[in-house]
Amino acid sequence: MSRGCISRVAVVSGGTTGIGLATAFRLLRAGHRVAVFSHGEASVMAAGAALAEAFGPERSLARKVDLCEPVAVDSFFGEVARVFGAPGILVCNAGISPKGPDGPRHVADLTLEEWNDVLAVNLTGTMLCCRAVLPAMKENGYGRVIFVGSLAGRTRPRIAGASYATSKAALSGLSRVLVSQYGPYGVTSNVVAPGRILTPLTGSPQSKTNIDALARIPAGRLGAPDDVAAAIAFLASEDAGFVNGAIIDVNGGEFAPS
Repeated sequence: MSRGCISRVAVVSGGTTGIGLATAFRLLRAGHRVAVFSHGEASVMAAGAALAEAFGPERSLARKVDLCEPVAVDSFFGEVARVFGAPGILVCNAGISPKGPDGPRHVADLTLEEWNDVLAVNLTGTMLCCRAVLPAMKENGYGRVIFVGSLAGRTRPRIAGASYATSKAALSGLSRVLVSQYGPYGVTSNVVAPGRILTPLTGSPQSKTNIDALARIPAGRLGAPDDVAAAIAFLASEDAGFVNGAIIDVNGGEFAPS
């Protein structure tokens, strides 16, 4: 058995569809106990049933949680600690990316409400999750924190709007803070930055947006949720203990920084 097979408690925000759900399946297959949450009741019920059927209800938990409500977030993490124990793995995947009828709005047309709503979920919600798990990680001398960023936070956005791109770019700054403050206690913090991944949020592969994106990807295909989940699962493993403060691009070569 490799070091990567040690069982931990993992939490995945936005873990009921797309990248988050694929990550939950990966972590469960690795032997972890996994709690997922999102704000959509239907997706929570469907994901909870699928995870329980595949791995048993004693190893998985799915709940509806609003990341904009700190009390609800804290209550959820309290339940996870009571049922499974303190999380040793945190995957912050939840995010929203609103757009206007013609695509992302220009900054001059951006409403303060949209800006605040996106940052509340994508950035402040991430901080709330970190705040809930870091004390126990520090005490236990072990932790894996993985943020799901975006290509839009790494280079010039082509599809995403200002609020989304800004929130995703900010995750790398938060990750560096965690490296500095919690790295000495055995806690790593890294970012996975997906490119164009086919999920329910990105629509049909035949949409003009996706066809245009495909033309920019040297790998010759759009990404699948499991492409991203594989990178997350590695960063969540024991074997990634010396990977700290990294940004892992999962985009088929669309963006290749020097």
